[in-house]
Amino acid sequence: MKYQKRQIAIILLADGTIFYGKSVGNKQGTAFGEVCFNTGMTGYQEIFTDPSYYGQLMVTTNAHIGNYGTQKDEIESGSIKISGLICKNFSYDYSRDVADGSLEDFLNANNLFAISDVDTRALVSYIRDHGAMNAVITTDVENLDELKDQLAQFPSMNGLELASKVSTKEPYYFGNENATYKVSALDIGIKKNILRNIASRDVYIKVFPYNATFKDLESFNPDGYFLSNGPGDPEPLVDAQNVAKEIIKRNLPLFGICLGHQVIALANGVSTYKMHNGHRGINHPVKNLKTGKGEITSQNHGFAVNREEAESHSDIEITHLHLNDNTVAGLAMKTKNCFSVQYHPEASPGPHDSSYLFDLFIENIKKN
Repeated sequence: MKYQKRQIAIILLADGTIFYGKSVGNKQGTAFGEVCFNTGMTGYQEIFTDPSYYGQLMVTTNAHIGNYGTQKDEIESGSIKISGLICKNFSYDYSRDVADGSLEDFLNANNLFAISDVDTRALVSYIRDHGAMNAVITTDVENLDELKDQLAQFPSMNGLELASKVSTKEPYYFGNENATYKVSALDIGIKKNILRNIASRDVYIKVFPYNATFKDLESFNPDGYFLSNGPGDPEPLVDAQNVAKEIIKRNLPLFGICLGHQVIALANGVSTYKMHNGHRGINHPVKNLKTGKGEITSQNHGFAVNREEAESHSDIEITHLHLNDNTVAGLAMKTKNCFSVQYHPEASPGPHDSSYLFDLFIENIKKN
């Protein structure tokens, strides 16, 4: 092991429960956030840079993190978005030929505090039973009372607007400007791989900030509209909901993923709610109710669409269900050119079960 003696660290949960570990790289530090876990066996670099994870303390259930290093092209945004990392075994060395650096160097470059040697199985079991909650990871183990006071003042994810923290500040373009189709995308936390998947289907994309209006998006004269994934509670995103309402009113092609899916539901008067501990991983089973086929999906969300309200809505059809808990995983409007999914078809966790959704979006554009 690279570091023989490292700083003792703790995880202090909002309910007062403490788990113990050691700081990665013998560093001192403190980080606050909502503690959650991801069950993926690979993809840690993509997870850490996913804007949907903004402000969260990430517990990785895979026992080894860092063993295949990092690669500059395997990022979903320009920087790390999690607030801290919690893992079992942190690998300081890596063995992948195409890697261009260690995870330790990547975390240091992004000033991220991480702790390892944690009983992550016990921690995940506790979160599953008691729900996602705020927490702090720290080496400042002598000042628990002060940390508890600070933790009590830390804002809850419920009702928290975070899209403004991760969205682009100015519009930008992605793809080939000579492509056949054009799409306006509302960035409320967009992943780069979503842009790659849309652009690869002969689409030129203009990406707009989270607070852009419908007129802003319309000014690109697009053939279709896209609402991205992102972090936080969808309910405060009133501007995005208004954009969705205008697109739907005009019956223009609209596709939403994750947070965008929730915004579309809210635009139709269907509420959302904070889940007990969310869905985060690359092995979540979803059933396509139209085809009867199953899909193994990548998911990352702590909020969900109210199923009862969706079922009773006269113009909404539930198209996909999460098979672990029967929550809504996909919606389509019966009389409008609009559909959305709660999961991430661009992630392709091994199989490409869900990539057809991008093709469906293009087919909807062609039919318009």
